[in-house]
Amino acid sequence: MRPGLPSTIRDWLGVSRAQFYDSDNFAILPMGFCFPGLDAAGGDLPPRRECAPLWRARLMAAMPQIDLVLAIGIYAQSWHLGAARSASLTDTVRDWRRVLGAAAPAMLPLPHPSWRNSGWLKRNPWFGTDLLPFLKEQIAHRVDGNS
Repeated sequence: MRPGLPSTIRDWLGVSRAQFYDSDNFAILPMGFCFPGLDAAGGDLPPRRECAPLWRARLMAAMPQIDLVLAIGIYAQSWHLGAARSASLTDTVRDWRRVLGAAAPAMLPLPHPSWRNSGWLKRNPWFGTDLLPFLKEQIAHRVDGNS
């Protein structure tokens, strides 16, 4: 059985299910509020182009207390980082230290936690050894502060 998206991201964050779904800890905002359908290979199609411009900036503005945004996947990274995003997802995530300090709120780029990215994770061991410990430390600081 392959791990599901919520369990993978919770593992990456180092939080329990209860902590993850506590709205005092996390706001989970998709790039689109509608399922875009599947491509010929069975993967999700990209988010619909009209969705994020209609609502994303307004929702972010309604949550000024947010001090760390996890830009998960290339679509979120493109939206939030714009020209600051590198040419590839790998380059953007690898350059997380620069990205983190370049925006307010702080932005941390992550790959999508899909099982389809298990090969990417194996090819990029620095993600688990460098970025994830930092992410867990940052999240623990914030979640513990909300307890």
